[in-house]
Amino acid sequence: MLAASLLARSKQRNHKEASLRIATAALTLNTSDSIRDAGAILLAKLSNHRSVELAQQRAQIAPDLEGRLGVSMRIEAQRRTFEDSILLNASGKWLAVNNFQRDLWESASSEVTWLSASAPTASGKTFLVLHWVLDYIRTTNTRVAIYLAPTRALVSEIEENLKELCADIDGIEIVSLPLQTAYISAISKHKKTVFVFTQERIHLLANLLEDQLFADLLLVDEAHKIGDHQRGVILQDAVERLCRTNPNIKTVFVSPSTQNPGELLQDAPAGAFTASIDSDMPTVLQNVILVEQAPRKPKDWNLDLKSANSTLNLGVLKLANKPAGLRKRLAFIAAAAGGRGGTLVYCNGAAEAEDVAHLISQLGVGVPPDDQELRDLADLARKGVHRNYQLAPLVEKGVAFHYGNMPSLIRTEVERLFRSGKIKFLACTSTLIEGVNLSCRTIVVRGPRKGKGHPMEPHDFWNLAGRAGRWGNEFQGNILCIDPYDEKAWPGGVPARSRYPIKRETDYVLESLDDLAAYLDRRSSDTSEQIEGGEFFEQVGAYLLNTYMRFGSLTKAMFAQRHSAEALLRLDSSLAPIAESVKIPLSILERHPGVSPIGLQRLLNAFHSYEGNIENLLLAPSESVDAYDRFVTVMRRINQSIYPVFLPDGLIPLHALVVIEWLKGLSLAEIIKRRIEYHQKNGRSFKLPVLIRDTMNIVEETARFRAPKYVSAYLDVLKMYLKERGRLDLIDDEFDIGVALEFGVSSKTLFSLIELGMSRMAAVALYEKIARDDFDREGCLNWLKEYGPNFAGMDLPNLIIKEALGVAGLHNDGSDETTE
Repeated sequence: MLAASLLARSKQRNHKEASLRIATAALTLNTSDSIRDAGAILLAKLSNHRSVELAQQRAQIAPDLEGRLGVSMRIEAQRRTFEDSILLNASGKWLAVNNFQRDLWESASSEVTWLSASAPTASGKTFLVLHWVLDYIRTTNTRVAIYLAPTRALVSEIEENLKELCADIDGIEIVSLPLQTAYISAISKHKKTVFVFTQERIHLLANLLEDQLFADLLLVDEAHKIGDHQRGVILQDAVERLCRTNPNIKTVFVSPSTQNPGELLQDAPAGAFTASIDSDMPTVLQNVILVEQAPRKPKDWNLDLKSANSTLNLGVLKLANKPAGLRKRLAFIAAAAGGRGGTLVYCNGAAEAEDVAHLISQLGVGVPPDDQELRDLADLARKGVHRNYQLAPLVEKGVAFHYGNMPSLIRTEVERLFRSGKIKFLACTSTLIEGVNLSCRTIVVRGPRKGKGHPMEPHDFWNLAGRAGRWGNEFQGNILCIDPYDEKAWPGGVPARSRYPIKRETDYVLESLDDLAAYLDRRSSDTSEQIEGGEFFEQVGAYLLNTYMRFGSLTKAMFAQRHSAEALLRLDSSLAPIAESVKIPLSILERHPGVSPIGLQRLLNAFHSYEGNIENLLLAPSESVDAYDRFVTVMRRINQSIYPVFLPDGLIPLHALVVIEWLKGLSLAEIIKRRIEYHQKNGRSFKLPVLIRDTMNIVEETARFRAPKYVSAYLDVLKMYLKERGRLDLIDDEFDIGVALEFGVSSKTLFSLIELGMSRMAAVALYEKIARDDFDREGCLNWLKEYGPNFAGMDLPNLIIKEALGVAGLHNDGSDETTE
């Protein structure tokens, strides 16, 4: 204990971790009361007040710890309490924080205008940031704050958390839709608004506002994603776009366990006050346990605790059945080790997650009693996806799977029930290292991959491992690594602790300067074929060309200080003739980050040379009988002129059909049903789980990502061409295809339901019961209040009824919450 108290003063992670391990042992092992008290004091020295509170809740230390301290220790405890607390200026309440949280709050609240902060998973980053954003917006002149998250799943989670924190606060609105009305209300009525967006939604709103999106505060969560392939440049462009509108915008970057958080500050405007916070201090123990089969005994698995330079044998895990095959190995070991619940099983793909969850469900481990919430989720899965969707019977047994393409309402309910302990085992994919804040007691993993066939990088592995051990709910978490010495599973062995290197996608590409210049030269030639290297160079090439056209030289760009003038001038020489050939205004090009101006100019040239009826270039409304033919034609024209993104060509009809069904507002269940009927009608064999997953993937990857990105660019160039031809009568300025595809809506009523805060699944289910398609928000609210008492008779899933009544402010009996 004396050694631990000395190590607690160190700045090194391994010293802090050793001190934390000793303090945890003092509290959790069979020790005397005085040792337990000392362990709690040691945790307080480590600013780990949440673990002290957990020990008190579990009666591992007696009440009134401070009363048992001597005078000097009591004074020191009071000093620590004062130093490790933050005053919420708006409410006058105090928050207990750790050292990292205190430093982040103080820097963010100071005159610093560009701040980058990094700390390990489970260090309380999100908790602190959410409180700070609301406190800052309430106590300053800030009207518009943008909270940027990398995925829709994290957007939903952050939006829900902010709304909970705002429940008793008047005058702050939380919005996750790119709505002109919400922004105009914030600006004209001085209404304080927090927009929670993905990087794509920032661009959608900026386009709707014709680049007049002015924000006072920008917070970028999971900021290391600026290095992600394809989406990293979209994030960088979003930050720069907001800075162009307001060069003085206060910008805060937050990222998990990065090596160089200060890297993100290099693009700060001249004269900006910058600061970087880099913490690697542990808040909860993560035990990496190596799991290897005992020789000749397939049911016996040796457990060894891995430390930096050695291993410590813990014992043997005995399985009830022989694990024949890798998926059974994952399932059986998870079931044997994680019977208490709170167990994540990492799987390399959605199909594997479904299979592993199904295997665990058969073992009868931790089966919950008959539970209404689990039955409601099963009912939603059957009605919202398919009556034979495998998730439904699994959740009734306390087991589930989780992957990115699942409908958001189902996915968030799975997460909620896992957090509550009703779902005890969760087989998941890499979605959980994309920013979803889901922690657990135990993670079981074998040969983790990120993407198809790519071994997981050490920093991603440790981001995943950081979810083991719920800070404030557990003292430690376990990461069980199966077959640790199998080189196929673990090519480099179980990774040593590692932190993310922050490096922008643009910087990665610019390192291949000669190859990039050669690609741009080839790209500008008149060809519709996919050019070698396109996947690597296309989006960054588009970004660089737009930047060149904006400034006349890359040497004047924000990123110029990070690259040699010689290299940038070399690129200038390649970009100059290309820019000269592009006649499309920069105002149009900037609306479509990642879409090449070369391709858009080629599309405009194709319009000029088109000899058919000009109306054949248009899209048809999704309700029109010729919508399918129009979308097929437009997707092929995009492939030929802009860039080949809808591939293979033979699947374009299927993708066009799903896009139209999505736009019409059809439910996922209905889209899947129609695909099944098509296969049955044409005598085609299919596997239902594969068909369901493939349909979800088309919705996410095509209908919600590629189609909005490229079809909206197509329509903007078409509008320019129609204006040139004097055919203003063919231009529809009221319908934004990007927004419509992002949310899968084409009617005003359906969009208004989503605008009220409903998930698309719930909104579509209700829309099927609503006769009118022209309701605004007020009209939808009135309908909900009128028909809410009758929802039980409409054959709607209970979770959808609950969400609808919550949006309308009604109880389950239909009464108004606000009047009771």
